[in-house]
Amino acid sequence: MNATPHLLIVDDDSEICALLSSFLAQYGYRVSVATNGGAMMQTLASAKIDLVVLDIMLPGRDGLALCKELRASGRLPIIMLTAIGGEADRVLGLEIGADDYLTKPFSPRELVARIRAVLRRTAAPGSGAPAGVNQVYEFSGWRLDVARRQLFSPAGALVVLRTAEFDILLALVERPQRTLTRDQLLDLARGRALSPFDRAIDVHISRLRKRIEADPKEPEMIRTVRSEGYYFAVPVSASGAPP
Repeated sequence: MNATPHLLIVDDDSEICALLSSFLAQYGYRVSVATNGGAMMQTLASAKIDLVVLDIMLPGRDGLALCKELRASGRLPIIMLTAIGGEADRVLGLEIGADDYLTKPFSPRELVARIRAVLRRTAAPGSGAPAGVNQVYEFSGWRLDVARRQLFSPAGALVVLRTAEFDILLALVERPQRTLTRDQLLDLARGRALSPFDRAIDVHISRLRKRIEADPKEPEMIRTVRSEGYYFAVPVSASGAPP
């Protein structure tokens, strides 16, 4: 099996596709391109793709519709490209399952950094995993299994989390009853700095509350500290993962 990550760039601008293909190849990636949703689906059906770089502005089905379709059918990592000033599109993209986004115009080197970060976060745990990867965290009857990247409800039901949701929840339970700023949460969970207008953390926190809080509007676990950030308000215990 070829271990070199295979990326799919979906953008109707042929010059951007050519530029990114050439640049990403210099970093050892295999790259395929598609100019619309139909071509994207054909490539996904014929090749094993490890990550999709998906532009929002596409002919026919736009990037948001394609992102939603991809997320409904699997966990393929997605980085969305958005137009400058398109904060609403960025937030919507995160809400429907994109793992990250980048605003045009952007530095190709920044795209490489985002690709590396998303691939690290979405990689299955294996040998050489960092310390703590076999931990199981328990709080208010919930169980967060780090090795399996799974969350179980007090009733024992598996609760499916998106990649960013899991990483943010893990960052919180590893540091219970301690206020974490949005910058800190993004650095811990996404591996990048927070821009002044970035609402990504708020979007993910809102989704997490809907999944684990009895009343998301009156959260008991993930509390907001006004003008500062968030903290995990309930006690957390840690143990080794079961075999």
